[in-house]
Amino acid sequence: MKKYLSVLIILIAFVCPVAAQQFTVSSPDGNMVVKLAVGDSLAYSVSYKNTMVIMPSAISMKLDNMILGVAAKIRHIEKLTVDKVIHPLNGKQAALADNYTQLTLSFEGNYKLLLRAYNEGIAYRFITDFSQPVKVYNEQATFNLNNTAGAIMAETDNYTAWELPYVQHSAISQIKEGTRAITPALFSYNDKIKVIIAEADLFDYPGMYIQKKNGNIRGEWAAYPEFAKMGSWGDFVSVVQTRTNYIAQTDGRRSYPWRVVMATDDDKTLLTNQLVYKLSTPSVIKDTGWIKPGKAAWEWWHDALLPGAPIPSGMDHRSTQLYNYYVDFAAKNKLEYVLIDAGWSDNYDVRKPTGRSDIRAIIKHAKDKNVGVFVWCVASSILKDLDASLDYIKDIGAAGFKVDFFDRDDQQAIGWYELIAKKAAERHLMVDFHGCSKPTGMDRTYPNIINYEAVRGQECSKWDYTTNPLHHTIIPFIRMLAGPMDYTPGSMRNSSKSSFKPIAEGLPSTQGTRCHELAMFVVFDQPVGVLCDSPVEYEKYPDIMEYLSAVPTTFDETRVLDAKVGEHIAIAKRKNGNWYIGAMTNWDARDLNLDLSFLPANINYIADIYTDAADADKEASKYEHKTITINRESKLNLKLVQGGGAVVYLHIK
Repeated sequence: MKKYLSVLIILIAFVCPVAAQQFTVSSPDGNMVVKLAVGDSLAYSVSYKNTMVIMPSAISMKLDNMILGVAAKIRHIEKLTVDKVIHPLNGKQAALADNYTQLTLSFEGNYKLLLRAYNEGIAYRFITDFSQPVKVYNEQATFNLNNTAGAIMAETDNYTAWELPYVQHSAISQIKEGTRAITPALFSYNDKIKVIIAEADLFDYPGMYIQKKNGNIRGEWAAYPEFAKMGSWGDFVSVVQTRTNYIAQTDGRRSYPWRVVMATDDDKTLLTNQLVYKLSTPSVIKDTGWIKPGKAAWEWWHDALLPGAPIPSGMDHRSTQLYNYYVDFAAKNKLEYVLIDAGWSDNYDVRKPTGRSDIRAIIKHAKDKNVGVFVWCVASSILKDLDASLDYIKDIGAAGFKVDFFDRDDQQAIGWYELIAKKAAERHLMVDFHGCSKPTGMDRTYPNIINYEAVRGQECSKWDYTTNPLHHTIIPFIRMLAGPMDYTPGSMRNSSKSSFKPIAEGLPSTQGTRCHELAMFVVFDQPVGVLCDSPVEYEKYPDIMEYLSAVPTTFDETRVLDAKVGEHIAIAKRKNGNWYIGAMTNWDARDLNLDLSFLPANINYIADIYTDAADADKEASKYEHKTITINRESKLNLKLVQGGGAVVYLHIK
């Protein structure tokens, strides 16, 4: 690991200033600059390439015994420059440059403020050093953008859902006062500079929303729950009925979450921006050899239907025989896992199988075939006796579990995510969080968190029109900045914009072409990629199954070839010596001419190219597959129809 560290420590005696003291922290490349004014209050501003993107914005924290940031008196200043390399376990790059400049201001009253400037963004956080626990009554995190800036946000009127569509506004001034949105959220200046507001390293504290208040964008948090009871879906979701007047009660010695502002004038860089990951606590799991990414067969989206198969299928026939069919399909096609969704056990006690199938026999059969099994469970149910529940999941031989229906991100719920990840790691179990809040870097600290939902994903195609090609060309630029997302791609029944209709029960379809769906396996970050459709559908197309068998879920290198928010994406990812290119467009047809000069010299690749058929804008399932030889001198033209896509699998000749 390359690491250079320089520290400048300045001890100063406080003298009451006539005016606010000014501090500046610049990114290593000089493009990102954060300025801090320290006086009667703390206020920061952010510039990108000499354009102010965040105007002076006040920050503070109101505790039960004091307000951090008010009448702040500096006791100590420390400046730090770091240049090192991070090696993610389950990412899209094998090595990440972690290069930043940091300023730490220590104040009278035993608290600090840290500011960091990276090339891709800035971040700040408070740190306290109190001997007793504290209550946090409120936090002031202001993001004063110009009110002419455009916005793309996932809006919400509650604190219970993150599977939301994105809403576009031409200007902040057009957003209704009081509107709340989840983070990350994107703002744009003249459709050129993009600004992302996010958070990182969230532990033992509520998740941050943003809200338009008094014309500005401010952080907002769910207050600490006072009383909750079971309700909502299946009467097994912990629903908060009343809340206290504070947002957290926590240890007095701790670091609070990072508040993050990213900025760029090149949309392509958003697809490789991993600032949330970099800011998060490194792995506390020493032995990670048992954490294995991969792809999974899954029954829920297509209602366990196997048309034409020689066994009974459908949701009323989820038998041992049916799940063994999925296991055999996974083994035959080099899929590492099978995900068994709701129905195999009691929703209120995971240790009570329903009797529809023999879970131990299924998992034994899977192990004999070298296939792992994930099992579904309910968050509130396993939390009743977490140790006993996870002991049972381990005892039946599962590789991991998909835990669903948290529907909260107040301080108590954030503690649940960590507790489940920690207890699962002790048993060498991987975790796929569903019905959950967005990732904030906990998957770096606990890399057995193999995926998060927190995205309006493929399931919504069963009941509405929101998961469409426009949506697909937005979420990688915003939601994916938070971390991986379990979208569950791979639909084999594909529809044009005019022909699509939601199908809640039976065999659903999706909007966009088949190649658009295939591109998701390259474009979307998903350490465990769950194939949504029926095995019999994939088996009809051996060439597509060959691609789905080959495409990895984690990569060594990522190159963004072309991209624009809400319009199109073309991205190349490398695993070992093979490259995988995924391209997708919104509802506009387009030609993409891709430069392949990133490929190594003097190597010819066999390129399996899957593209939209000429009439795929009308018959969206139609595609063309050809095999050619390609090298770094080649030019690659991909014709994408409306809602179209393409994939290219490059392997060495």
